[in-house]
Amino acid sequence: MTRPFEGVKILDFTQVLAGPYASYQLALLGADVIKVERREGEDMRRTPLSREWAERGLAPAFQAVNGNKRSLTLDLQKPEAIAIVKKLASRVDVVMENFRPGVMDKLGIGYEALSAINPKLIYCAVSGFGQTGPDRLRPGYDGKMQALSGIMAISGHPETGPTRAGFAVCDVLSGATAAFGVSSALYQRDRTGVGQLIDVSMLEATLAFLSGQIADWSVAGHRQTLSGNQAVSRRTTANLFKCGDGHILLAVNNEKQYRALMAALGREDTLTDPRFADWFSRNENEPALRAIIEAALAARPAREWESILEDAGAPCASIWKVEEVIDHPQIKARGAIQELDTPYGRLRFAGSGFKLAHGGGKLDRMAPELGADTDAVLGELGFDAPEIAALRAKEVV
Repeated sequence: MTRPFEGVKILDFTQVLAGPYASYQLALLGADVIKVERREGEDMRRTPLSREWAERGLAPAFQAVNGNKRSLTLDLQKPEAIAIVKKLASRVDVVMENFRPGVMDKLGIGYEALSAINPKLIYCAVSGFGQTGPDRLRPGYDGKMQALSGIMAISGHPETGPTRAGFAVCDVLSGATAAFGVSSALYQRDRTGVGQLIDVSMLEATLAFLSGQIADWSVAGHRQTLSGNQAVSRRTTANLFKCGDGHILLAVNNEKQYRALMAALGREDTLTDPRFADWFSRNENEPALRAIIEAALAARPAREWESILEDAGAPCASIWKVEEVIDHPQIKARGAIQELDTPYGRLRFAGSGFKLAHGGGKLDRMAPELGADTDAVLGELGFDAPEIAALRAKEVV
C-alpha cells in the first residue's frame, strides 16, 4: 500500500535531533530522504553512551531518528559540492536544514538561491529562534529552550527547585512541528503549484505546546509555579502517591472517578466526610486526604493497585521504565515498537506515533552508515564511476 509521502524527495541537511526527528517522521511515511553529512559524519553518530556503537558511527541516538534515510557525504566548502547540491535541489521537493540563520546563504544554497533554481521547492529551516528577530543568531539547545520557554518554571518541586524533562522535549516538539509544517506546505503546493519557506523556531514551537499555560496567564492572570507531579487540572487526586513498593500516579479528575477510588481503597467513609465534600475542600485538606490514600495504598505494590484501580474506574499508572513499557501488552498488541533485522542483529525502534488504516509509517531499513549511498545518489544525477572517483580523490564526497 502506498504511503502518504512516497514519491516525495527530501534533501536533508539537518543534524543532531530536532531536524533529524522531523525528516525521520516523513521518511517513515515514505519520503526518500537524502541525508547530507560532512565527510567525517555528524556528531550524533558518535555519542558516548556506547563505545561499540559509537565506533561504528551508529550511536543509538543517531539510529533512533535516521532510519529509512540515505547518506550522502559532501564537503560544502568546495564548489563542486555546492554544484551537486544545486543539481539535487532542482530535482527534490523539500530541503531541510537546522544551521544557524545565514549559514546556508553564505554557502550559496539558502532559500533564495535554491528556490530560484526550483520555484516549487519547499525549504524548511529549523533554528533556535527563527530566521528573524534580535536573537536569531543565538544557538538553540534543548536545555536552553526548556529553561527559556517556561517549561522548567513549572517542572519540579518547590523544595528542590526547577528541573528539566527527562528527555529532549523541546527538540522533538520542534521536530514534530517542522514535519507538520512540511506536510502543510506540500498539501498547499498541490493546490497552488508554489513552494515556500518554512521558518521553525524551537522557542515558538515549544510555546505552541504550552498553549494552556499561556492562556492561564494571558486570560485569567494566573501565575504558574512549580507543581511537582500535580496535574494541570489541580485536582488533589491527580498526583503522585506512595504505595506498597514505590509510587503510583493517580489521574482521578472527576467526581465519579473520585468515588471509584475511595471505594476501591475501602475508604467509602470519606465520601461523607465534610473535609472532602468537594474539590475545593479536598484541596484545602490535601495533607489529610493524602494521608488517608497513602495509608490504604501501602497495603499493595504499585502494579497490583494499577490493575485494581483501573478496573474500578479510577485512572492511574504505576511508574514504568522505558525498558518495561516497550514490552507492555498494549504496545505489543499494536506493534508500536518496530523491529528490524540488521547486520547487527534484530533491533527495535520507535516508529510513528499514529496509525493509518492503510499506508502508515513503517521502518524499512536502519540508519545508514556514513556515505553508504553517496555513489547511488551521484549516479542518479548522471555521474559515472570515473567522475565519482575523481570527486573522492578531491575529497569533495
